[in-house]
Amino acid sequence: MHFDLLTLYYLAIGTLLLSAGLTLWERHAHPQRGRELRLAATGYCVLALGCAIASARAHFPAAMGAALGNLVLTAGYLVVLNAVAIINGRTYRRASVALILLLAVIWTIGGSAWEASLWNYISAAPIAAVCAMTAREVHGSYLLRALRSRHVIVAVSGGHALFYVARATILPLVAAGFGPDALTIVAKATMYEGVLYSVGLPMALLSLVREEAHNHVLGASRTDYLTGLANRRWFFEEGERIVRDAPACRQTALLAFDLDHFKSINDRFGHAAGDEILRLFARAAQAKAGGDAVLARIGGEEFAALLPDHGAQRSRLVGQAIAKAFTQAVASDPRFPGLRATVSIGVAEHGADGTSLSGLLSAADRALYAAKSSGRNRIELASPVDFAHAC
Repeated sequence: MHFDLLTLYYLAIGTLLLSAGLTLWERHAHPQRGRELRLAATGYCVLALGCAIASARAHFPAAMGAALGNLVLTAGYLVVLNAVAIINGRTYRRASVALILLLAVIWTIGGSAWEASLWNYISAAPIAAVCAMTAREVHGSYLLRALRSRHVIVAVSGGHALFYVARATILPLVAAGFGPDALTIVAKATMYEGVLYSVGLPMALLSLVREEAHNHVLGASRTDYLTGLANRRWFFEEGERIVRDAPACRQTALLAFDLDHFKSINDRFGHAAGDEILRLFARAAQAKAGGDAVLARIGGEEFAALLPDHGAQRSRLVGQAIAKAFTQAVASDPRFPGLRATVSIGVAEHGADGTSLSGLLSAADRALYAAKSSGRNRIELASPVDFAHAC
């Protein structure tokens, strides 16, 4: 099937406007990214306007059509760049305005004499730079690093940048060797590639937003809303996987926590204060347990920590550090004058006290109850049971 250049322009305009409409529609389903999606849709509309001006540039006086088309197209790419940059908490407003003003000056000075060179070669350079920055924003984003869709955006935007780099650097040599026919072929190739960009980038960006929203919902289903730790369901899912997949000689231990006299804290200070006590414990546990620990709130004032590469004695030290940090955090909080918050802890080690997560938790609970029976504010090791050691 053969398309002339004007038809390709119309196709690009249509796909860009359709992408803008779909993006605006999707904004209602993802209000947390409403600003970014609205700005991206604006960018697609500006690009569509730039394509319309470029397709009709011959009808403008002198070099005005080419200049205006280049300025509007570059502005559209800049709007898309800013839409992506907002995800990372950045904008390029001043740089965008400066680039547009610089292009306007270049066209004003050299448009009449160098219109062909400016349109065919030089105008591609800023577009390549902006698209490369768009790819860099997505590739380097800490917030998007876990999303697979980002690779598609990087590929589409980065590929678009490379195409325009080639247009700015290689095309002059090709045109010098093969004449004006090469420019016609490259113009059509540019529009073919532009149509792919006008479909690929918007769809990839929408996929990114949907994937991010899905991950947020999934994360919320695994997280305790009050403390920000994992919930009971996620603890058992992740904990079972760690215990099941651990090498035979890898030490793993489980700590079971229960905040002492928590009901009396609620009665004395109120439930809102009790919630804050739970948060203080969660923060203390996160600070002292280590990055590999699986921490969870598994009941009202009950918590658990699975510690890979920890034996019982090393885990005991971790439990003591958590208990100390928790007591100090509460004591230094002016909202709880005179309160000495403590925690009882039970420790169980994989192999010696159980071979499954549920077995470890049961053993740690028995040790925890022993700690509470002995006066609370203690840490107790589980009593060994007859399990064969893996090593």
